[in-house]
Amino acid sequence: MGDRVAVLFLATLIGCWSAAGRAGELPDRKLTPGTVNSAISEDQYRAQCHIKGWTRLYRPPVSFTNSLKRLQMKEYGYPLARARDYEEDHVVPLCLAGAPQDPANLWPQPRFGEWSADRKDALEAKLCRLACDGEVPLAEAQREIATDWIAAYRKYIDAGPRRTPTRKVLSGP
Repeated sequence: MGDRVAVLFLATLIGCWSAAGRAGELPDRKLTPGTVNSAISEDQYRAQCHIKGWTRLYRPPVSFTNSLKRLQMKEYGYPLARARDYEEDHVVPLCLAGAPQDPANLWPQPRFGEWSADRKDALEAKLCRLACDGEVPLAEAQREIATDWIAAYRKYIDAGPRRTPTRKVLSGP
């Protein structure tokens, strides 16, 4: 009987771990499709985006995001006991004029797995810089990151400029 209970416990634990490992690579578009901040015009974005720390003007309070994270973790079916393993993240980041407090633009993104919050943060930094510099239209950057941030990562980070090894030219007689 004891072995059977141990096996059931282990199977349950592995099942929960596997589900958590698969969960959350992309936000559920029905729950969090991503939205933009309609209060920021394209001209206003261009004027602000080069100012260091400009997104602090729009960042929601931690009390709001922590409360929303717990609610959304329930909606997504994530274990509440592991709240620290998730980051309440903007689908369309603030640096791309994402809506700061719209629940449709916030989701509990895992900090673990291949496509973790850290990887999305790297994409956000690059895509925000490209949009701010005018190399990628703002609306296109917003759409790409909201639709499939992993595909955008592969496009802008994995497929970025490759360095070609240089050959040393030997001069001789």
